[in-house]
Amino acid sequence: MASVFGHALVGVTLSKVLDKSQVKLLLILAMISAILPDIDVLAFKFGYAYEHWLGHRGFTHSIFFAIIWSGIMSLIFGKSKKTIFFTVLFLATISHAILDAMTTGGLGVGFFIPFENTRYFFGCRPIQVSPIGISKFFSEWGVRVIFSELLWIGVPCGMVLLSNMSFRKYLVVK
Repeated sequence: MASVFGHALVGVTLSKVLDKSQVKLLLILAMISAILPDIDVLAFKFGYAYEHWLGHRGFTHSIFFAIIWSGIMSLIFGKSKKTIFFTVLFLATISHAILDAMTTGGLGVGFFIPFENTRYFFGCRPIQVSPIGISKFFSEWGVRVIFSELLWIGVPCGMVLLSNMSFRKYLVVK
């Protein structure tokens, strides 16, 4: 998996680019949505194996979960902006699985669970897999993860944010 920092940055980027009114609640929900799929690490505590459909990178990393989560959050918090809330939250949630499918470790991502339990990786896997657990993160491994994420997540997000700011600057009617 990518770290919580990498996932959260994608959520921030999506909310900044797609929400013109810059609703703070949407920004926070996008960050949470981008991190949320890793709640499945709790499955280990309940005895579910990694490869079980409820295991790590299983159901909570699926497209189906992203649709359900985004729909519920949009209905609760979206008010008159349900479409933008759904879009940002769906993309933030599914971005987690996409990033995880680009990492160097694990058993793959269950994009199509509960309909099909196959785990997938992308052909290009440049992101160093993050260790599970805080203590392991503060190690040489964690430092490699941070540098990997700066290159493969931070730089693209920064470029998107800068482009978006520049583009909006020139669209302002005076």
